[in-house]
Amino acid sequence: EVRLVESGGGVVQPGESLRLSCAASGFTFSAAYMSWHRQSPGKELEWLATISPASSDIYYADSVKGRFTISRDNAKATLYLQLNNLKTEDTAVYICGRGGNKPQFRGQGTRVTVSS
Repeated sequence: EVRLVESGGGVVQPGESLRLSCAASGFTFSAAYMSWHRQSPGKELEWLATISPASSDIYYADSVKGRFTISRDNAKATLYLQLNNLKTEDTAVYICGRGGNKPQFRGQGTRVTVSS
């Protein structure tokens, strides 16, 4: 059974940082493209970043380029997203996916709230 479990969300103030994790199981993580997405109330799922199996290719949406960093640890089957200089408009549920901008499988997400 494929499982993706996100963690690390919380409530932060503008300008602060968070590190999100996504623990994967049920498939060969080290061979999979992985991605992060987010969804705000009333909005469609927004793709944020994709990383190749060996981390050699990384892609970001313009909205987060320079502030967010995607990474992975294949030995731990874990995907990460470092969120820096958070803004109120970054408030959303953050979801990891197996695959790229249209993931084949998604986790349930972890909520990030940015508020002063």
